[in-house]
Amino acid sequence: MRPEAAGREFLPERRFMEEALRLACEAAAAGEIPVGAVVVKDGAVIGRGRNRREAARSVLGHAELEAMEQAAEALGDWRLSGCTLYVTLEPCPMCAGAAVNARVERIVYGAEDEVMGACGTAVSVIRLPRAFRPALYKGLLAEECGALLRRFFAERRK
Repeated sequence: MRPEAAGREFLPERRFMEEALRLACEAAAAGEIPVGAVVVKDGAVIGRGRNRREAARSVLGHAELEAMEQAAEALGDWRLSGCTLYVTLEPCPMCAGAAVNARVERIVYGAEDEVMGACGTAVSVIRLPRAFRPALYKGLLAEECGALLRRFFAERRK
């Protein structure tokens, strides 16, 4: 992992991605695409989310948006400075854009999204030249996150 600007190294923590993975499993059990997310500040989870597009009948029902909304409520501020977003799947353009606009300091994701990944896999919303640029850490529990998605879609295609 790369060092932060302050000169100390940030090491993503498995326990937070494991919590996001648990939320993704809840989404799958509810018939939703299995994506889970948590927002962490100062070592504590301040926002949790899982996909709810089908249940909410909403285009905005993404795990990352739910987690960031909860975090903003917890902080009493839309700015999520100093926060880390852990998400099981690389954020889409909408969610990556929301993270950039909210000034999320770091994004940690598990599985890459070759179709809609907006952290560099398909496009790079987080590297726009004049926008805030969160630090990026990819591949934490990638196998577990990817396997959950593969199982979900294999079951759906039966």
